[in-house]
Amino acid sequence: MTKTLLAALKGERQARPPMWLMRQAGRYLPEYRALRAEKGGFLDLVNDSEAAAEVTVQPLRRFGFDAAILFSDILMIPSAMGQALRFGVGEGPELSPPLVDHALAALEAAPERLEPVYDTVRRVAAMLAPETTFLGFAGSPWTVATYMVAGRGSKDQAETRRYAYRDPAAFQEIIDAITDWTVDYLAGQFAAGVDAVQLFDSWAGSLSPQQFEQWVIAPNAEIVRRLRARVPGAVIIGFPKGAGAKLVDYARGTGVDALGLDETLDPAWANAALPPELPVQGNLDPLALVTGGATLDAAIDRVLAAFPERPHVFNLGHGILQDTPIAHVEALVKRVRG
Repeated sequence: MTKTLLAALKGERQARPPMWLMRQAGRYLPEYRALRAEKGGFLDLVNDSEAAAEVTVQPLRRFGFDAAILFSDILMIPSAMGQALRFGVGEGPELSPPLVDHALAALEAAPERLEPVYDTVRRVAAMLAPETTFLGFAGSPWTVATYMVAGRGSKDQAETRRYAYRDPAAFQEIIDAITDWTVDYLAGQFAAGVDAVQLFDSWAGSLSPQQFEQWVIAPNAEIVRRLRARVPGAVIIGFPKGAGAKLVDYARGTGVDALGLDETLDPAWANAALPPELPVQGNLDPLALVTGGATLDAAIDRVLAAFPERPHVFNLGHGILQDTPIAHVEALVKRVRG
């Protein structure tokens, strides 16, 4: 059977847009919450390949999405590079030592920390129906670097931006190292069984145009080039959240196969501004999904109407929120599929 979502990412417009949702495997699902309570903390779940595979396929059983997205975390790369990773209860992730005051060379690499992820991929690939696309992913170098430098997340990434301005050579070394690891990591995911991958640049919107070119476009272009050399025909989605009008330069500069659009973008603008043959993904506001009803219906229709000829994968503009009602996701699937 045809993997319609993979075909759309390759540029084949489908009669109806195939769909998946960012963070579709997660806290809004009662079956996820039950499994996490049984297994312990988030990182325990990620590193338990059998449990992580189960989490990956849970939303497919409920909603019949056209793609599974690997259940893992973008900070597996810093962990493999040698930083200690922890998720406190009710807190965001923490990495130590933070590179703002520690040398990259002092980290002791632990590539074996990625093995559970590859095992999860193999398990999921064996479980999926032949028509279901399997998506792997990694964080893009800029976003991953913000956590590695500061040791934690932040609202404006100011500490990492200051570091990049103050010592661009040292920051370039960090970006280059993340790029190297990311190419290997994504090639490993392809070898284990994914059909396509997404590069998440969650904090791309915090950069000036010059920094965006240097720390977002350039390293992502390098990942695309080198990954395709390792995995001929590799299909890659780029998702630089918050990029705004810089998306046009990102699309042309990186060479990604498809472009994720966040919820702040007017989809009609994106359709007019982006290269006409480029597949796009998105971009329903996650809060419209939480709200439901007529608000949700109208928001879905606006997205669907924005791409009359372009290959389109229906998705949210960012991750599904924890308080999203199951019934609203069911209504979304029904409306998109007509």
